[in-house]
Order: sequence, then C-alpha cells, then structure tokens
Amino acid sequence: MITLPHSYELPTAILLVVGGAIVCFAGYRWFRAVLALFGFLFGAMLAFATMAPKGPMAMVLTALLGGMAGMLILAVAYFVGIALVGAGLGAMLAHAGWRYWAGADPPTSGVIALTLAGAIGAIMLRRSMAVVSTAFAGGWTMIVGAMAIARGSASAISASEAWIPYPLVPAPARPWVPVAWLALGLIGTAVQFGITGRKRK
Repeated sequence: MITLPHSYELPTAILLVVGGAIVCFAGYRWFRAVLALFGFLFGAMLAFATMAPKGPMAMVLTALLGGMAGMLILAVAYFVGIALVGAGLGAMLAHAGWRYWAGADPPTSGVIALTLAGAIGAIMLRRSMAVVSTAFAGGWTMIVGAMAIARGSASAISASEAWIPYPLVPAPARPWVPVAWLALGLIGTAVQFGITGRKRK
C-alpha cells in the first residue's frame, strides 16, 4: 500500500487530476513529455513497492530517485516506451474487462495475448495507439486523483480498498469505475483525433 505524508496528499491528488486531464485530452501532442510523466509515476510506485521507505524524507527521496529513473528510461527509449504503453494498456483492458464482466481474474493466456497485441499494435500504429493509450491512461489518472480528493487522501485507499492506485486490479465494490474510465477514454480519444492530436500542416 502506498501512503504519503498528510501535507502532500491534497497537492498530489490535484496534480493527478490536472496531469491526467492533459494526458487524456492532449497526450499525443506532448507524447514524449507524457512518456516522461508516466515513467516518473511508474518509477516512483515501483521504488515505493520495492524499498518501503520509512519517514517523510525517505519517502520523498525514494519517489524522486525511482521517478527520475523511470522517466529517463521511457523518455530516452521512445519506441520501447510506445511498446510498453501499448502492452500496459492491453494488460489493463484484460484485467479490468474480465473482472468487470466475469467477476474473476483473467486467464494468464488472455493477459499475455492482449499484452502482446497492445505492444505490437503500438509499434505498427504509433499515432493511433499513442492517442488511445494516452486517452485511457489519462482518464484513469483523473479518476484516481478525483477519488483521492473526495476521500481526503492522495492514496485514495483504505485497508479494504488497496486496488485504486493499481489499474490491473479493478474496483471490487465500485462497478461504475470501469464505466467512467471507458467514458473518459473514449471522450479523450475523440478529442485528440478531432482537435488536439491532428497532424500539423
């Protein structure tokens, strides 16, 4: 479980909502910056999960170091970053969709298939995949931030709700979350294809 010092909770939640909105509705235009942003977030989460820092200063340093490492990896490895984003989106859809409709964990073969399909599709259709993946990733980030603000905690979780920062583990008691995520993702995709993500002449 990821927790933050109390003074950092609300600013972090607001940052998630604002950053998620930018990514959702204009992610393709600043795709390299988006890769860096999500690299930072994933790197910080991985550092928290593996190192389990104690105390505010240790938490901040762990998040910064892990985030900078993740940001550097995705920003420099552009095509690898695109493939990872596509693979992540495929895995997210496999888990969220299967849990929502079947109420159970998806089969490993299905997760692997959608992960590979997402990675391959992202490479073959870079622009389209970048638009779709940023729209859905930004939409999920907005939901996490909004729920964090509503509950007064940037982690947006309690002891019985450890799913919320992890898109691969959908909400067990909130069936509206995948629906809201789908709606935001589709709206963000439409906005990017129609307005913000158009190729410049």
